[in-house]
Amino acid sequence: MPRIRVAQIVMDYIAYGWSVEEICRQHPYLNLSEAHAAMGYYFDHQEEIDQEIREEWEQVQESQSQSVRSPFYNHMRARGLL
Repeated sequence: MPRIRVAQIVMDYIAYGWSVEEICRQHPYLNLSEAHAAMGYYFDHQEEIDQEIREEWEQVQESQSQSVRSPFYNHMRARGLL
């Protein structure tokens, strides 16, 4: 059975505005009580989880800024299509 972190569930909640029921539809290996427990944990530890999400976001941004862009990406970016 796949494991999902509380932060991942919260990111879906924040990014997409998904309800707990929709989170379960999108992640069928979660049952309703697990999704509710994850959200409850988030609301009890919001500062800690938000910090975890910020750190991950910063890592992704840093990684993307250091990656070499393909010629296709550069061309599309120059044309304003990305």
